[in-house]
Amino acid sequence: MNNRLARLAVPIGIVGIVLLLVVPVPAPLLDFLIVCNILLALLVLLTSMFVKKPLDFSVFPSLLLVATLFRLGLNVASTRLVLGNGYAGQVIEAFGKVTVGGSMIIGAVVFLILVVIQFVVVTKGAERVAEVGARFTLDAMPGKQMAIDADLNAGLITDTQARERRADVSAEADFYGAMDGASKFVKGDAIAGIIIIIINFIGGIAIGMLQRGLEIGDALNTYGILTMGDGLVTQIPALLMAVSTGMIVTRSNAEADMGRTASTQLLQSPNALMIAGVAALAMALIPGMPPIPFILVGAGLILASRRTAASQRLAEQSRDAEAAALNAPELDPNEKLLEDMRVHPVEILLAPDLVDMVSGASDDLLARVRSLRHKIAMELGLVIPPVRTRDSVDLPPATYAIRIAGVEAGRGTAPGGQMLALGDSLDSLPGVAMIEPVFGLAGKWIPAEMRHNAEMTGATVIDRVSVLVTHLSSIVTGNAARLLSREDVRVLTEGVRKQSPSAVDELTPALLSLAELQRVLQGLLDEQVPINDLARIYEALTLRAKVSTDPESLVEAARQALGPALTAKFMEGPVLNVIMIDPLLEQSMLEDMRPAEGGTQIVMGQDRLDAVLRSMRNAVDSAAAANRQAVLVCAPALRPAIHRLIGAQPGSVPVLSYREVTSANVRIETVGVVRHAEPLSA
Repeated sequence: MNNRLARLAVPIGIVGIVLLLVVPVPAPLLDFLIVCNILLALLVLLTSMFVKKPLDFSVFPSLLLVATLFRLGLNVASTRLVLGNGYAGQVIEAFGKVTVGGSMIIGAVVFLILVVIQFVVVTKGAERVAEVGARFTLDAMPGKQMAIDADLNAGLITDTQARERRADVSAEADFYGAMDGASKFVKGDAIAGIIIIIINFIGGIAIGMLQRGLEIGDALNTYGILTMGDGLVTQIPALLMAVSTGMIVTRSNAEADMGRTASTQLLQSPNALMIAGVAALAMALIPGMPPIPFILVGAGLILASRRTAASQRLAEQSRDAEAAALNAPELDPNEKLLEDMRVHPVEILLAPDLVDMVSGASDDLLARVRSLRHKIAMELGLVIPPVRTRDSVDLPPATYAIRIAGVEAGRGTAPGGQMLALGDSLDSLPGVAMIEPVFGLAGKWIPAEMRHNAEMTGATVIDRVSVLVTHLSSIVTGNAARLLSREDVRVLTEGVRKQSPSAVDELTPALLSLAELQRVLQGLLDEQVPINDLARIYEALTLRAKVSTDPESLVEAARQALGPALTAKFMEGPVLNVIMIDPLLEQSMLEDMRPAEGGTQIVMGQDRLDAVLRSMRNAVDSAAAANRQAVLVCAPALRPAIHRLIGAQPGSVPVLSYREVTSANVRIETVGVVRHAEPLSA
C-alpha cells in the first residue's frame, strides 16, 4: 500500500499543479498549499546540506522542475484571488502586514532585495557552476571508463564492481547534464516572479479604481500590500530552491555532510583562529565600537584556537603511535611464540587496578625503574636488564609481584589513592595495617588526603610507587649474582679492554675463560661487593690465576684488591667498628676447615656451632645497642668459610679479612669478641 502511494504521489501532484492553473482555489486551500511549498523548499535545502555526494540526491533536477511548476501554479492561483476578491488568504496577508510592517514601500524594497540576491547572485552562480560541472564531467567520462577497464583487466576489481562503477560514471554525467538544464528553470522562475508581481500590481490598481471604485491611495494600499505579500510568499521558497541548486552543484564527493565538513575545515588552523580572535579584541578598542560583541566573539575564537591546537597535538601523537606500530616488524608465528616463551630476567606483574602506576608521566613507575637501573649500575657496577612490566588478572586487587628469571621473588600491595605511613603512632589514622616488605617495619596504608595528619604524628609517608621501587631495589640487589649473565660479562670485559687493554689481554682467554670470570664476578656480587672497578679486579685475578684457578681463591684475591673500597662502606666517620674472633677459637676453626664442592667449610659439632653463633649474635646485639655498625674480622683463609657459616643466619654481619681491613689504613675499634663457650648442661 505504501509503495503504491509513493508511486502515485508525484503523478497526482503534477495533475494537481495543472489544475491550479485553470481551477479557482479557495483561500484556505491556498494557505495550505503555500505552507506546503515553503516547507518543501526548506526540506530540499536541508537535504542538499546533509548529503555526502551529489548522486545521493539524484532526483533533485526533476524535483526542481516540479517545485518550480508548483510555485508558478500558486502564483496563478494567488493572482486570481488577489485580483478577483482582494483577499488571498491569511498567509499572504500575514506576509504583507507582518513581514514588511504593512508598508508597501518596505515590502517593495525587501522584495527587490530578494530578487537581486536570487537572480544576480545565487541563480547566476549556480547556473555557471552547473554548466561547467556538466562540461567537465562529460570530458572526463572517457578517462574514467578507461581507468575502470584497466582495473578490471589487472584483476583489481570484479565484473560486478566494474559494472557498478560504469553505472556511477554514467549517472554522474546524467546528473550534471540535468542540473545544467534545471538551473535554467531557477533563472526563469526568478524572471517570472518579477513579471507576475508587476502584473499583479498594475492589474490590482486598475481593478480597484475601475471596478471597485476605490481611490488611488486606497487601491495602492490594498493591492500593493497583497502584491508584496504574494511576492514574498513565492520568492522565499524560490530563493531556498536556488540556494539548494547552488549547494548541490558545488558539492564534491565527501566522507561527511556539509555541516561536519565545514566545521572541521574552518577549525583546522589554530593560528587563523587566534589571529581572528586577537583582531576582534583589537577592534573592541576602537572608539565608538560596541566592545561587548567584539570581546565575546574574540574570546570564543581564542578558546576555539586553544582547543583546536590541543586536539591536533593529540591527533599527531596518535598518528605517530599508529605509524610506529605499523612500521614495527611483525613477528612470524614462531618468533612470536618464542618471544612469549622467553623468560625475562626481571619482571613486574601488576593487578589490573594498578596499571595507573604506568601513566607515562615523568615520575611514574617506568621512570622510577629507569632511575633505579642507573642507581644500581653506579653502586654495584651491574647493568640490570630492562624490567618488563605487564598486568596480570591472576593477582588479587592492589597486588604486585616481582619475578626474577620467571620465579616470584617478592609480593606486596599498593592500593590506589593511598600512601604508606611508617611509624609507631598510627592507631588514630584510618587504613589497613601492614608490614613493610623490605625492612619489616610496621606501617599502615592511609588515604592520600591524610598525609599531613600522618606526618604530624611523626610518621614517614611514602607513595606507593616508592614502595614498589624500594621492594624491587632490594630484590634486584639481593639477586644481583643471578642477573649477571655471560653476555653481560663479555660486554663489561670489552668495555675494560678499551680503557685498559693490557689488564684484559693478559687475563682472558689465556688464564681464565668468560665462564670462570662470570663465576668470580657472581661471587663478588653475592656478597654485595661492587664490580665497577673491573680493571683493578682483573689485574688481581691475573696474578692469582697464575697460581690457582680455584674460584674461592680468585674471589678472595679480587676482594683484597678492593680492600679500601670494601672497608669504606662500613666506616662510621674515621672509625671502623669490628668484632674479633677469639684467637683460640679462630685457630680451632682453621684446623676444622675442610675442602668441599662449594668451597671450604668449617666442620664442628652442632652444640659448639650453636655456641659460636650465639656468641656472635650477642656481640652484634651489643654493638647495635651502642648504636654502632660493626663488621666481623677474621683470618683471610677463614673468611669464606665464616661467611658461608653465618650468611644465612638472621641478623648476619658482614665478614672482612685482616688483610682487607688493614689495607684501608683506618682506625679500628673492637666492639665485641666471639668466644667459644661450652653449652650449659641440663
